[in-house]
Amino acid sequence: MYGIGLNIILIKLNIMKKLVLIVSILGIVAILTSSCNKSEKTINQDTSASADDALAESLFENVTKVVDEAYDSGSGNSKSSDETQYVNGCAVVTIDLTVYPYSLIVDFGDENCLCEDNRYRRGKILVTFNGEYREPGTVITYGFDNYHVNDYQIDGTKIITNLGQNNDGNINYNISVVGVINFPDNGGTISWNATKNREWIEGIDTWTHLDDVYLITGSSEGIRSNGLQWTRNILIPLRVEIGCKWIVSGTMEVAPEGIPARLFDWGNGDCDNIATVVVNGVTYTIFLP
Repeated sequence: MYGIGLNIILIKLNIMKKLVLIVSILGIVAILTSSCNKSEKTINQDTSASADDALAESLFENVTKVVDEAYDSGSGNSKSSDETQYVNGCAVVTIDLTVYPYSLIVDFGDENCLCEDNRYRRGKILVTFNGEYREPGTVITYGFDNYHVNDYQIDGTKIITNLGQNNDGNINYNISVVGVINFPDNGGTISWNATKNREWIEGIDTWTHLDDVYLITGSSEGIRSNGLQWTRNILIPLRVEIGCKWIVSGTMEVAPEGIPARLFDWGNGDCDNIATVVVNGVTYTIFLP
C-alpha cells in the first residue's frame, strides 16, 4: 500500500515537473518570438537608408549650385549681390583661364563660415572644365579639399558632361558621382555612387542662375559604415530649383539590403526641408539638413 502510494506521488511530481518545464519553454519561445517580431518591425520601419541617400543627393547637387554661383561671381557675371546664396562674404573664388583645362577654386577657408543659405561651410571645391556650361561637349569635374557643409565632410568626384539638346529641345547633362560623406562627430561614413541625367527646363534664356530649373532622373547606390547597402531609382523626376537649397519635388524608390523597398517623396513643390518616406503603408516625415 505505502509503496503504491509513494509511486503515485512520484508520478504526479514528475508530471508536474514536466508541465512546469513545458510552460517555461513556451514562455521563453513566446518572449523570443515577440522580440523577433519587434526587431523585424523595427528593421522594416527603418528609414535611415532613405535619409542617407537623400542627404547625399542633396549635398552633391548643392555643390553644383555653389560652383555655378562662384563662377558668375568670379567672372563678373552676377547682376547683383542679391543673387548670391553661398559665396558672398564667405568664399574666395579663383578662376584660371590661362591653363587647359581651365580651373576654378572656391575656397571657404579653414574655419566654418555661415553662408547666406544658413549653412556653415569650410574647405575648398576644386573644379576643372574645358568649355562653357551651355556648350555641347563641355566636361566639368568637381573635386574637394577638406570641404564641409554643416560639418558633413564631402569627398570624391563629380563629373558633368553636356550632351546637347534632347528630343524636347532642352539641354541635358550626364552626371556621374563617386562620393563619400563623413558624418559629424564620428557619426559614420557613407559611400555613394550615382549616374543621372539633368535636363535644363527653365531659365536658359537668362544669365542669372536663380531662375534655373532642372529635372533629375537616374539611379544610385550606397553603402554604410556597417556594410549594409542600398539602391535607389528615381520614379518621378526630381525638380531642382537653383533658388531653393533643397530639392522641391519628385519621388524615389529606395531598396535597402534585405528589407522591403521604401518610397521617398521630396514634396509637392514647396521650398522646404521636409520629405516623407512610406514603409509598408506607413508614412514617416524626414527633415533634411
